[in-house]
Amino acid sequence: MTRARRPTPRRTARTTAAVLVLLAPAALAACSTPSDPSTRGTTETTMTDRATPAKNGTGEVRTDLEPLTTRFSALGTPVSATWLSGTVGDEDVPGPTTYWIDAVVELDPAVVQQLVADTDPQETTGSPAVVGDLEDSLPDGPLLTGPALDAAFAESGFTATAYLDQDDATVVLVTLGE
Repeated sequence: MTRARRPTPRRTARTTAAVLVLLAPAALAACSTPSDPSTRGTTETTMTDRATPAKNGTGEVRTDLEPLTTRFSALGTPVSATWLSGTVGDEDVPGPTTYWIDAVVELDPAVVQQLVADTDPQETTGSPAVVGDLEDSLPDGPLLTGPALDAAFAESGFTATAYLDQDDATVVLVTLGE
């Protein structure tokens, strides 16, 4: 007849530790988010989805085109624009400054057709994370987005998330740059 071992505090701690070691990788995998850019679309992860420091600015809604067209050549010669800009983060912390520009730009329809042909954007249910003053200017959609469309506006030291409303010939830009 074999006697059953009674658990001791030491044996219980060792068993608990062994179980945690075995479960830790599974728990970490369940908590991670996919970084594969091919997952863009209705479940896309963009720079605007991640937690970013606060956008600071004057709150001045601008309509001048030249500052946008000099930074983003893919706009061509836009019809009109509504945009705001400023800096990101704590203004009291020294270091390099990161700038943001959120813009809703009406484009020449020929530019829109060329952007669609060159970048093959896909429809998204996501909404651009623009500052509150621009929310009323957002197009109704459907909105198209994708890595190649973002890349078309990533220049002059800026990264961009672009949303294109082909029917309204409008692009929404959410950008960060130095």
